[in-house]
Amino acid sequence: MQQSINCNIYQNELDDEFNINFKKVLFSIWNRKKIMVSVFLIVFIFFIMMTFVSTKLYTVDTDLYINKSNNSNMAELNPYVLSELNSGSVSVISSAGVGAMANDIELMQSALVIDKVIRDNNLRFGKVYGIIPTKKTGQYLTPEAFLKKGISFENKKGTNIVTISYKSKDRELAYNVVNSIIIHYIELNKKINTEKSKSDKRIIEEEYNKAKSSLNKKMQSVSGLPDTAMGGSGNLAAMSAFSNSARRAMSTLHGQYVAGEKSKIAVTEDVSKVASLSSKLEWAKLVEEMSDSSKVIILKEPRMLKEYEQTSPKLFTNILLGIVFGIIAALLALIVAEKTDKKLTYSMLGNNVIYNTKDDFSDLELIFLTNQQKMISVITLCEIPQNIIEKLNVFSNINVVKGEVSNEFIAQIQRSNDVVILEKIKETNSKLYKNIKTILEDTNKNIITESLI
Repeated sequence: MQQSINCNIYQNELDDEFNINFKKVLFSIWNRKKIMVSVFLIVFIFFIMMTFVSTKLYTVDTDLYINKSNNSNMAELNPYVLSELNSGSVSVISSAGVGAMANDIELMQSALVIDKVIRDNNLRFGKVYGIIPTKKTGQYLTPEAFLKKGISFENKKGTNIVTISYKSKDRELAYNVVNSIIIHYIELNKKINTEKSKSDKRIIEEEYNKAKSSLNKKMQSVSGLPDTAMGGSGNLAAMSAFSNSARRAMSTLHGQYVAGEKSKIAVTEDVSKVASLSSKLEWAKLVEEMSDSSKVIILKEPRMLKEYEQTSPKLFTNILLGIVFGIIAALLALIVAEKTDKKLTYSMLGNNVIYNTKDDFSDLELIFLTNQQKMISVITLCEIPQNIIEKLNVFSNINVVKGEVSNEFIAQIQRSNDVVILEKIKETNSKLYKNIKTILEDTNKNIITESLI
C-alpha cells in the first residue's frame, strides 16, 4: 500500500513537471515576435550570403570497371585453364576476384601512382593558414599528405567498379588530378599484366622444352617388334608345342613384342604431353602480345565542371540551413530575453492567470463572488486604472495591498489566507514580482489567480 502511494506521488510530480502551459508559451512568443523575427532574418540572410561569399568547392569523379575475374592473364584468355578447373574452383576464383578489388585500390593509392600525380599537377606544401612558411613550404606533397586532401576511392559493393573522386576549390585541378590517377594506374596495371604474362610464358616454355627433350630421347631408344610381326608367328607357335627351340624362339618373340608395346605407350604419353604444352605455349605467346592492353574500362569519364557546378556551397542547402538555424537562434533569443528582462514576462507567470483583466473584468469578478465568505488580499504590482479600482471597491471582502518588500506589507496580507495579484507585462519589476511570490510562499498564502492589467 505504501509503495502504491509513493508511485502515485511520483506520478503526480512528473505530471506537474511536464505540464506545459501552451497559452503562456504562445503569449511569450507573440510578445517577443520582433526580436525573434529579427534574429531569424539575420541568421537566414547570413546563410544565404555564405552561398556567394564562401569558397566554392568542386568535385570531379570517375567510375572504373576493373576486370578481376582471375589474377592470371592465362585464365582470362585461355580456355584450357578453365576446362581443367572444377565448378568449385571457378567459384573460388570469382569470389577472389571481387575481394581483389581492395588490392587495386591499394595500387591506386600507392606511391607508384600518387607520386606521379603530385608531380603532374605540381602539388606542393603551402604556408600554414596561408601566411606562416615552414620547412615544407614549396616542397612536393608526400603521398600520405595528398591522400588526406579531398581524394576518395570507393569500391561499389558487390561490383568490380571503383569510384574515384577529388574535391578542390580549383575545378581545373580537380579534373587534372582525376585524369592523372587514371592514366598512371592504367600504366601500372599494364606493367603488372606484362610481368605476369612473361612469367606464364617462361614456365610453360620450360616445361615444353623438358617434355620435348624427353620425347626425343624415347624416340631414339624405341625397341621391340611392331604389331604386324606377331601376325605371322602362328606356325611358330604351333611348332613350339613339339620343339624346345621353337618354344624358346616364341618366348623371345613375345618379350620383344611386350617391349615394343611399352615403348609405344611411353612415346604416346610424351607426344600427348608435348602437344598439350605446345597449345598452351601458343596461348601464352598470344597473352604476352596482348599484355600491353589494360583490363581497366572507364565507365564514367571525368568531366571539366562549369563555374556554377560547385559541390558546395549550395543555395538550396544553405536556405534549409538558414531556416533551421534561424528558428533555433530565434528560440534561443526568446529564452535569453525572457530570462534576463528586468520587467515581468509571460514565462515568469504561474499557471493560473487571467490575461486580459483591463478589458474583461468578468473572470476576476466571478472569483470574488464565489469567495465572498473569504477575506482576499489583492496585491497590486503596477498602476491600477481607475475603473478597475471602482470595481474592486464594490466587494467588501477585498483588501487591496500595494506590493512591496516590507513588514507593513506582510502585516497587511496576514488578514487573509487567499490572495490575487494584479500585475502588468513589461511594467512590473521582475525582481519585485519574484520577491512577492517568495513571501507569499513562505507565509503559506494561497494565490487564487494572477491577473494582467
